[in-house]
Amino acid sequence: MTHNILLVAMREFRQITGMRSFWLTLLILPLALAVGPIASRLTQSEKTQRVMLIDADGRAAAAIRTRLDTDHQRRVLTALSRYAQRYGLDRADPGALWAQHDRLFGDADVATFAKAGGLPAALAAMRPATTSETPKFDAPEADFVVLPTPPAIARAAPGALDAQLKPLLQPGEFGDKTAKPLDYAVYIPRGFGVQTADVRLWSSEQPGANFVQPLQTVLTQDLRTAYLESTGLARDQARTATSLVPAIAVSTPAPGGGRERMLVRSVVPLLSAYILLMSLLLSGNWILQGLVEERSNKLIETVLACISPDELLYGKLAGTVAVGLTMVLVWGLCATGAAVATQGAVGAFLHVALAPLASPWIILVMLYFFLAGYLMVSMILLAIGAMSDSMRDAQSYLTPVLLVIAMPFTVVAQGVLSNSGATAIKILTWIPIYTPFTMLARLGSGVSTMEIVGSGVLLAVFIGIEFVLLARVFRASLLNAGQKPNLAALARLMQRTPA
Repeated sequence: MTHNILLVAMREFRQITGMRSFWLTLLILPLALAVGPIASRLTQSEKTQRVMLIDADGRAAAAIRTRLDTDHQRRVLTALSRYAQRYGLDRADPGALWAQHDRLFGDADVATFAKAGGLPAALAAMRPATTSETPKFDAPEADFVVLPTPPAIARAAPGALDAQLKPLLQPGEFGDKTAKPLDYAVYIPRGFGVQTADVRLWSSEQPGANFVQPLQTVLTQDLRTAYLESTGLARDQARTATSLVPAIAVSTPAPGGGRERMLVRSVVPLLSAYILLMSLLLSGNWILQGLVEERSNKLIETVLACISPDELLYGKLAGTVAVGLTMVLVWGLCATGAAVATQGAVGAFLHVALAPLASPWIILVMLYFFLAGYLMVSMILLAIGAMSDSMRDAQSYLTPVLLVIAMPFTVVAQGVLSNSGATAIKILTWIPIYTPFTMLARLGSGVSTMEIVGSGVLLAVFIGIEFVLLARVFRASLLNAGQKPNLAALARLMQRTPA
């Protein structure tokens, strides 16, 4: 019996791997992973927004420009502090601002950082502590660039600004179609803070809070300063009173820790669940095509004259699983090669992402649920192939089955990554048809041993029952050409005991 099963398995494996579609499919995922980052860079839009400030007095525009630059430098300093903490660069200069990670950086800190030489000086100070594995610091891009105001617009009357700015804000409709649009234009009237004239804001789309809030901060400070001056307070005292902010001490997990660490550790388990789903979706047609062709060509009758239906079933199942494992192995080798070839930030990311695989228990659990999921779905596909006289019939069964299996995967992935929907994910864990995918996806975020063992035992029982019932359907349907069973007939086939 074993010899016959191996012969069928090898024939099934050779038949599927001999298809051109198999090799094309095998290369699609690695190519997509390689091309994806390149395409992302090519299609990435410019993040820096263009701003024009029209200030009749010339005071508020300088303050707004200073506020935007200060906010940008604060983001640079914060990112630099996290970079130094992540890669152990604090030892280069423990007293530097970027070596302090327990507070929010205020305007005074940013001014000190800029006075000390800013980013170039900080990177030079860090250099003695860096190694060949330390990635290059990727500084945040500036959110805004302030453009010079054309003289014609600076001299224009307030009522004429709409017509002057329209070609700049919407060049595709009213101006030079090749020009970059202006994102924001701000008009500050003469005597702002003393008179009651309104500030005006033009935007090429819905204004973002990252621009409106700094703008409101500067203008509100001017209004409050003018009010305090009107009460007799000196201007310097008024400016100081309106710029007071509390010092806030901050406690957060180190970079790569806390929620961030959990997300990174979930990458490999989520990827294994995705690969299981993808390999089943891709190999489903090949499984059906081979069996349907054998039935339509009457080859199945010759085969059954030499071996039993059970040997044919187990052989095809073994060959199908071998094909799936081959796909996973090739994709895994490609991923390993990419990991070995990368260093720096990617290497550090992979070190954390592969941490779950350091436990032999987790490796065994992942292998068990992966193989169990493949066996479970492959058995369903073989039963569909045994009942189908043509690929059209097979597809009519296959499509709804795969939809039912794949539908919750997005919910599971989003739930794991966002740490939400825990109840729904736990329920899916105990539904056998979804157990392999859900459990694989959850392994990186922490699952109790009791839940792993319980769901694993339930899945094994389900697969045992599935094998018994669908094996009966497989045996009874192999030679029943031209008969399309309905649900009642399918139920009767499952109840039929082998002769």
